[in-house]
Amino acid sequence: QLHLVESGGGLVHPGGSLRLSCSASGIGFDSYAIGWFRQVPGKEREGVSCIGDSGSRTIYAPSVKGRFTVSGDNAKNTVYLQMNSLKPEDTGVYFCAAVLTYGRGWLGLDEADYDYWGQGTQVTVSS
Repeated sequence: QLHLVESGGGLVHPGGSLRLSCSASGIGFDSYAIGWFRQVPGKEREGVSCIGDSGSRTIYAPSVKGRFTVSGDNAKNTVYLQMNSLKPEDTGVYFCAAVLTYGRGWLGLDEADYDYWGQGTQVTVSS
């Protein structure tokens, strides 16, 4: 059974940075696409970024492109989300999720496509 655990959330001032980690047990990342999502109360969960099973292809939501960077370390079974130039609207609970893609290089930001989810980590951007 795949198990995902996020970490690295916290409180940061606008313009600051955070790095989130998503650690997985029970799989090798080279078979899965890993997505990052965020949610605030009263709103739908939003896809933020995705890294493909090869680790070489990534996509980003327009709202974070140029500020966030997703990367993976297969040796550690960990995916990172580096978040720079944070804004108050980036506040939310951030989740990582995984879907088995069999090395096809699939990428996506629709939560309905993902099968495994972590418990989330809170990110608050406030002065």
